[in-house]
Amino acid sequence: MASPKHLTRTLYEQWETVEALVRATREMPAFSEEQVLSAIRQAQPALDDVQVREALRRLFGSGVMETQSRSESFVVNAHVLEFVRGLTYEHELGLSSVIQARIEAIRGATETLTAGIEAGDTGQQTQAINQLSTLFRDIARQLEQDRHAIAELAEQAKSADTRAPIAKRYKSVLDAYDQYVEPMNEMMDSGPSGIFYHHLAAAEDALDLGYNRLNTKGALYSHLNRLRHVGYQAKELRRLGRITAQQCAEILLPLREEARQHNNLSSAISRLLGQVRKKGLNRTFRKRQDQSWLPVWRVNQSRSVSVGDEIKTIMAEARNFEPSEREFPGEVDAAPITIAEWIDEEQLRQQLLKDLPVGNLLEWLKHHYPSLPDQVLLRLYHDLAREDLWEMELEAQPTISALSLISVHYWPYRLTQPVNKTRE
Repeated sequence: MASPKHLTRTLYEQWETVEALVRATREMPAFSEEQVLSAIRQAQPALDDVQVREALRRLFGSGVMETQSRSESFVVNAHVLEFVRGLTYEHELGLSSVIQARIEAIRGATETLTAGIEAGDTGQQTQAINQLSTLFRDIARQLEQDRHAIAELAEQAKSADTRAPIAKRYKSVLDAYDQYVEPMNEMMDSGPSGIFYHHLAAAEDALDLGYNRLNTKGALYSHLNRLRHVGYQAKELRRLGRITAQQCAEILLPLREEARQHNNLSSAISRLLGQVRKKGLNRTFRKRQDQSWLPVWRVNQSRSVSVGDEIKTIMAEARNFEPSEREFPGEVDAAPITIAEWIDEEQLRQQLLKDLPVGNLLEWLKHHYPSLPDQVLLRLYHDLAREDLWEMELEAQPTISALSLISVHYWPYRLTQPVNKTRE
């Protein structure tokens, strides 16, 4: 089994060779020894024969290259292949059915999360939250990879030999539209037939429900933070899905309709833009032309002439110009600050300590401070429940309390004297 540390170091040292081999796997899944040696010589022309052999030994010793079973050919390690393809945007177009299966799994995880919230089972909630987070991350990664794969298909079609029939050049593009874009559009339809937005919206609602309920009852900050983070993932995935579907359609529709004029110039430009998209400007132009300069854009700055302040003063004196005075609005007194929400919280705590035990904290606050607004009462309720001045117990049965403007359905807290103070 290959050592991850050794494999990563070899990947760093032999990156040019590995990148070339991974790119060649599109047309050649396995290589002979001579082909690997040729790739090393082409990627690192400064090496002599001994150093090339040493580089080959490192590739096999670290596990970057492996011997194909029942054959003498060599293949790139599957993990390395996936990793390098992800970094260089060389992925093949994925299957829409894979995304559909993951979206269906979101519904199952959402049902598990809802059941965990209703039952108050933290372990079940954590399992469902982790599953949703993994599904959101996998779907987002595949959408990003598929977007680059579709752009690659379009660039290959545009840069193909223009003497070939359009139907032959654009065959992969047409297949991608029929087998990927059309099913994706059906999944992302906002109507009743679309499942993408419906399942994501249901997951968002379940996550928001869990966050609000646990925030009201009280829960660990890490648990609440995990719920909120996964909720952000769901919202971001909805945006990414909409943008990806729109970009894929914009790339493939003009080709599908065969409305675009294609010639040798657009073929060369498309091939060059594809390399810039994968490698960047520096590597593309330095490798192609063996030069360090890059094409640049020049901005033509127009020059304008205006009259200076000294000229304006001379012209004003010549015409006896007198500026008109304007009155600025005066200062307006601010509205008086209401003190209805102010309260001496230290005095409140002393009074609460004297009244212990208290059967229902919210009802006690409502009875002693009836003039406070509802939001202040609820804030005091949560703040006092988290303090260690008293022992706190959560009642087994929920109850309903009517405040000034709203009614609250909750599990009330019962406060008693601390254990050590009771013993004294």
